[in-house]
Amino acid sequence: MAQMTYRDALRQALREEMLRDERVFLMGEDIGAYGGSYAVTKGLLDEFGEKRVRDTPISETAIIGAGVGAAMMGLRPVVEIMTINFMLVALDQVINNAAKMHAMFGGQFNVPMVIRTVGGGRRLAATHSQNLEPLLAHIPGLKVVAPATPYDAKGLLKASIRDEDPVVFIEHSLLFSTKGDVPEDDYVVPIGVSDIKRRGRDVTIVAHSRMTVEALAAAEKLAQQGIEAEVVDLRTLRPLDMGPVLDSVARTNRVVIAGEDWKSFGIGAEVAARIQEEAFDYLDAPVLRVNQAEVPLPYAANLEKLAIPDRDDIVKACLEVLHIQIGSPAAVS
Repeated sequence: MAQMTYRDALRQALREEMLRDERVFLMGEDIGAYGGSYAVTKGLLDEFGEKRVRDTPISETAIIGAGVGAAMMGLRPVVEIMTINFMLVALDQVINNAAKMHAMFGGQFNVPMVIRTVGGGRRLAATHSQNLEPLLAHIPGLKVVAPATPYDAKGLLKASIRDEDPVVFIEHSLLFSTKGDVPEDDYVVPIGVSDIKRRGRDVTIVAHSRMTVEALAAAEKLAQQGIEAEVVDLRTLRPLDMGPVLDSVARTNRVVIAGEDWKSFGIGAEVAARIQEEAFDYLDAPVLRVNQAEVPLPYAANLEKLAIPDRDDIVKACLEVLHIQIGSPAAVS
């Protein structure tokens, strides 16, 4: 194991896959000489050259469209869209091309491409700080991945590059500098497998991406009150692995779902619906959700902080679902 940042884990995954398979190439705005807006691709141009690390014009439609064509013809493109917000101008290529080609051509073509993009953000205002993963996870034909740790980021990116289907790989701007243990040997983390990040007996917290980090911090705070929270990291949003979630609900009987997307029609709504359908008899309290305020995200730092959920909001929700008043001694058996 080696300690490395989320950013370095992603770069290592890209480098290893490019060395392993000559069909893998990178394409995107400023990913070459500049090294990418978040420095994930820094140094790869020098090692692999312009043929395999391609800077592009500022046209997300062209980037994803070219990626779809390259994938259909047997290459394995990894295209970078600087933020998830910029995918909005290329949704036709994502939804009607990448996601549907395999079905529309009767299985004659696969589209083995990865669309790397970044969600979340700080002080990038209403049109640049959106968390649009529910929009993408809604689409059959796409796989949507949102890792929280360096270990998962590397393993899931390698798995995504090797996958035969188009994968939207969502990173988080506030995770790039976080550190964790990453194996030095080759490994993959399978797509579509949730992970229990912390064991507990009193309440289940379901999260993905940065909210998994906040959920783990909330669990530490709850432990100080004698409350043991179990944290389930979804890791993949489509296909959604509910097995670990349902098993956890059967043990704890209470659930809080945390996400940075908006509450209405979001990832948490889908998870809550499936819990109600498949584990209703285990519930001792309603499922609670913690999400971003349903407003366009403000630019002002103080208003933005109020809008985005954090560990304290998760703690508050867990105490509510346990029927414990804030400030009172914990009374969990």
